[in-house]
Amino acid sequence: MFLQPAGDLRVGGRPGNAQYQYTLQSDSLTDLRSWEPRIKAALAVLPQLADLNNDAQDKGLDTLLAIDRPTAARLGLSMTQIDAALMDAFSQRQVSTIFQPLNQYHVIEEADPIFLERPASLNDVMIMGPNGAQIPLAAVASWGLGNTPLAVNHQGQFAAATLSFNLPPGVSLGTASAAIERAMARIGVPSSIHGGFQGNAKAFQDSMASLPLMVLLALVTIYIVLGMLYESTIHPITILSTLPSAGVGAVLALMAFHTELTIIAFIGVILLIGIVKKNAIMMIDVAIALERGENLDPREAIRRACLLRLRPIMMTTLAALLGAIPLALRSSEGAELRQPLGIAVVGGLLLSQLLTLYTTPVVYLTLDRMRLAWARRREWTWTRSVLAVVARRPQGNRKSER
Repeated sequence: MFLQPAGDLRVGGRPGNAQYQYTLQSDSLTDLRSWEPRIKAALAVLPQLADLNNDAQDKGLDTLLAIDRPTAARLGLSMTQIDAALMDAFSQRQVSTIFQPLNQYHVIEEADPIFLERPASLNDVMIMGPNGAQIPLAAVASWGLGNTPLAVNHQGQFAAATLSFNLPPGVSLGTASAAIERAMARIGVPSSIHGGFQGNAKAFQDSMASLPLMVLLALVTIYIVLGMLYESTIHPITILSTLPSAGVGAVLALMAFHTELTIIAFIGVILLIGIVKKNAIMMIDVAIALERGENLDPREAIRRACLLRLRPIMMTTLAALLGAIPLALRSSEGAELRQPLGIAVVGGLLLSQLLTLYTTPVVYLTLDRMRLAWARRREWTWTRSVLAVVARRPQGNRKSER
């Protein structure tokens, strides 16, 4: 009996004796059978893994029959005759068909079932030799017991063996994955053996590989939408400058509560992108309106915007914060699934609220100065270009113009 926790999200869909699987593949079954025990022994000593086991069923009993070909030749027996005798006794050969008016019956030749239960029955097998003489099988063959796989698992048309493992308390899947890769490199696994995670572990790796791209696409989308809204390429950067504080706050909160950065926690980080940037949007929207409507300078405009929008910012932040606190509290069944999301949202909101009220005006003024400096530089460059063109004109054209 194997015990494992029932996950709230089950992906990968591979059954095993533990929660996570690491599959070895090879195009050579001999290499796979040779290296699988060594790899298992190397992984069994890792403290990052627990309950390590495999799906290899290679302890099945078989009878190995060795034919003495020179002796068989001296007695006038061929391999075809020996094979035919063994097939008649153990393979259920169809030797005839009985036809009746309403049905037909296949005639199967085999030894009595009581002789099929033990290898000693090979002593009773007789082979028809030359001139009708019966020669016992023991005269030309010897046999013994051995082990054979009950099944050979395959994955992607390659022979495969799967190692299943659980994680000790306090060990993340990313740490266990790195430990397995180091152990595989340390023991020198040949290139004919390929290892890879399957099931939940593979789904975790695939999702973590795509998360940076997903965050980048989200930021690009937000930048494009804000650029169209404000008709500017500078102000969206001011709004996006509030996001790092939210991400840092979420990570610090997860570390403080000893919680892993799971997929659910990362969803909370993405959720923070939509919640935190509204602080800067509320301030910058008012500042731009004051600059354009009342002809205020950027410093005075952003100062008045902070005063006017402080209460709405605090109200919306507290509403989101108080809504996420029940998620962060483990008080019901299945709370371990949503708790990382709540912790990430609460931590990100707390830190971002403390920082963005001060950093957003500073970034707004800094980028505005850069915008004005860039505009003056472009204007001066354009003026110099015009003067250079005028200076290169002939004198006759200047007199005619005068």
